Amino acid sequence: MRIENSFIPVRGVGETTERKLWQHGITHWDEFDGSVVGDTLADRIHSFIEEGRTHLERGDVAPFAEQLPAASRWRCYENVREETCFLDIETTGLDASCEDVTTVSVHRGGETETFVKDRDLTARRLADELEESSLLVTFNGQRFDVPFLETCYDIDVTTPHVDLMYPCKQLGLDGGLKAIERDLGIDRDMPDLSGRDAVRLWHEYERGDEAALETLVEYNRADTRNMEPLMEIVADRLHETVFEAACADE
Repeated sequence: MRIENSFIPVRGVGETTERKLWQHGITHWDEFDGSVVGDTLADRIHSFIEEGRTHLERGDVAPFAEQLPAASRWRCYENVREETCFLDIETTGLDASCEDVTTVSVHRGGETETFVKDRDLTARRLADELEESSLLVTFNGQRFDVPFLETCYDIDVTTPHVDLMYPCKQLGLDGGLKAIERDLGIDRDMPDLSGRDAVRLWHEYERGDEAALETLVEYNRADTRNMEPLMEIVADRLHETVFEAACADE
């Protein structure tokens, strides 16, 4: 599923109209001829396609993410797969006003990098990572990771964002990230830890245990890396559910 298969970012096009277009064989921008909808809407779609091609040539999916429902932003992924940043944070608690971010891991283009509090975790480093990314992918980041970073580091996260928790719910995949990984058979490279363990490990590191920090970093990196195969599975399944199912009803 690519942006070029999508019409719902157009004002006046909902899921019903988009499905109608697909069922009439108009499954890609290249196939749109205006015959299935009224003249006014056809003009809007033609304008959307023309402007959309310009955005995609620049690798900019922000205009589409802004118009897509949050649970449909997974459609942006295929267009900017290599420029997608998977991100996960660890903290000392749940309240950004009085707790700290301890580690942040980012995974992009097959490489994972981790920033650590009081070492290299700074607002500038975070802003640079986000500026280099076309799409941000988290799990529960809309409610937790992003607001936490914005509060603690006074940054404004504007990168188009896919919070995997919501498309997972569309597929009936409930629970936390690790529970969903187990359901889907996604392996981890280290023993299963929890957020509470992450807090404990940080405090042990503050008391001088360097090995505790190593474990914390590996835990954070595992969460981040595993979001990539989860994103792949979710995108494939939703493609089948949303797109292929509609086309099969032609």
